[in-house]
Amino acid sequence: MAFRILLADDHGILRAGLRNLLNAEPDLEVIGEAADGIQILEMVEQTSPDLILMDISMPNMGGIEVLEHLREKKLASKVLMLTVHEDEGLLKKAIHAGASGYLVKRAAESELITAIKTVMQGDIYVHPAMTRALLKDIVPAPASAGTENTLTHREVEILRMIARGYTNNQIAQKLSISPRTVEGHRSNLMSKLDLHSRVELVEYAEQHGLLD
Repeated sequence: MAFRILLADDHGILRAGLRNLLNAEPDLEVIGEAADGIQILEMVEQTSPDLILMDISMPNMGGIEVLEHLREKKLASKVLMLTVHEDEGLLKKAIHAGASGYLVKRAAESELITAIKTVMQGDIYVHPAMTRALLKDIVPAPASAGTENTLTHREVEILRMIARGYTNNQIAQKLSISPRTVEGHRSNLMSKLDLHSRVELVEYAEQHGLLD
């Protein structure tokens, strides 16, 4: 079954390009489009998309406000923000408001499909150049010091690559192993370190000096 996507951007040409890109993927389907914040809320209630791909700067109601309304209504659609703004403040506001991802438009062509699939798997996707900004305020305290001594060399290697923004498929290609093997190592890392998400793994790596 294809993931059902609502496109939300006030530029029709951009929506058309995104629609063509997404509909070319066999497991993605654009089921509607919205040109302003009010339309987004109306369309979500009408179509119940799996994912909203939304510009953060929308007419009538901005993206952050839309996120707040979605959260208040307890609507289940995930939201991936697509924006020209490489701004730490907006990034933090978006994630705090409930966004599952934040992708800058200059990287959309190369990263969009990966970002969508990451979000639909339950992870948070943030453009790698902005990951550290996110971690400053919103991540829980890391596991106790010294736990990293129990990690294997390969686990440390994979943890470093996760922290640098690599996806499972990219790690698999770099290390000449299968994506399933990468996922197994990631599960082991979370179990050993008592962590529960990609973001917490990145925070752990940063605070324990594993990115140096």
